[in-house]
Amino acid sequence: MKNINKKLALATAMTGVLAVGIATLGSNQEALAGKEGMEKCAGIVKAGMNDCGTPEHDCAGKATVDSDKEEWIYVPIGTCEKIVGATIKGQ
Repeated sequence: MKNINKKLALATAMTGVLAVGIATLGSNQEALAGKEGMEKCAGIVKAGMNDCGTPEHDCAGKATVDSDKEEWIYVPIGTCEKIVGATIKGQ
């Protein structure tokens, strides 16, 4: 029985560490969005990977389909115009 308790404690600790790591990753991506040299690029986002809201929802991670023309992510300036099907948001 002691072995099972140790495994459970280890699994719980690992889950906590992973949760903190994922939360930190999300914060780093938000910080990236505020940097100079980035532009909003729409039409290339995978479902759940958008950077912020649209008229359909309030914020990041809520895109429901791939390549929605309203969903956007931040990319380095000049990158969006090189991607087929992408449009620079706000122009």
